[in-house]
Amino acid sequence: MSSTALEACEKNGSAVSTTTFTVVNKCDYSVWPGILSNAGIAELPTTGFLLQTGESKTITAPTSWGGRLWGRTLCSQDSAGKFFCLTGDCGSGTIECEGKGAVPPATLAEFTLDGDGGLDFFDVSLVDGYNVPMLVAPRGGSGDNCTSTGCVGDLNGACPSELRVTSVDGKQSVACKSACEAFGSPQYCCKGAYGSPNTCKPTAYSRIFKNACPRAYSYAYDDRTSTFTCGHSADYTITFCPSPKDNPR
Repeated sequence: MSSTALEACEKNGSAVSTTTFTVVNKCDYSVWPGILSNAGIAELPTTGFLLQTGESKTITAPTSWGGRLWGRTLCSQDSAGKFFCLTGDCGSGTIECEGKGAVPPATLAEFTLDGDGGLDFFDVSLVDGYNVPMLVAPRGGSGDNCTSTGCVGDLNGACPSELRVTSVDGKQSVACKSACEAFGSPQYCCKGAYGSPNTCKPTAYSRIFKNACPRAYSYAYDDRTSTFTCGHSADYTITFCPSPKDNPR
């Protein structure tokens, strides 16, 4: 059987059904993607890797997989060999994240795949802040809401000073915190008295993110305009620093 025919069989459920994520780096700097599976779901064979400018990597996941993917930037190793990134670091001390999530701020691509032929749910979230432009584009799949989403604009340059994370020398904005991380108040974190859709509303800070990236989550209850679905075995391309013309609006 040809590889194309085998792939078709797998997609149709005649073999182990899988979804592919093709991760592409179009930034003019290196990005180290990190991957974390949701609670109770096995980690994928790779949980972290390097993409130089122009490189891509395809990852295969079970169609029942759920988790998140993000980009780490400005990474290096110290004299003891410990791996560390200035933004999006997962604290594992290695390139592989090994079951650890991103330290905010980080732009997140989130997925809940349906292995029974139902709908995949996916989004790009700025709830934990922003560090790198990202676009998620489904390939194949079906449904009126099976479309690209992401945050293509550069929010680091437009980040308010009180949310800004700067480079080691303090000269460059390299990430933008959420108001929750910066201030910790229930109003910004959608907790306590603000822990429901009726009480937690957009703020001046979340609107900065929403105006720049209308399809991305800007705060915890931003579901209506920020959750996307695909049926019938979609695959996904995740691009860091996509072209501005790809900005989903």
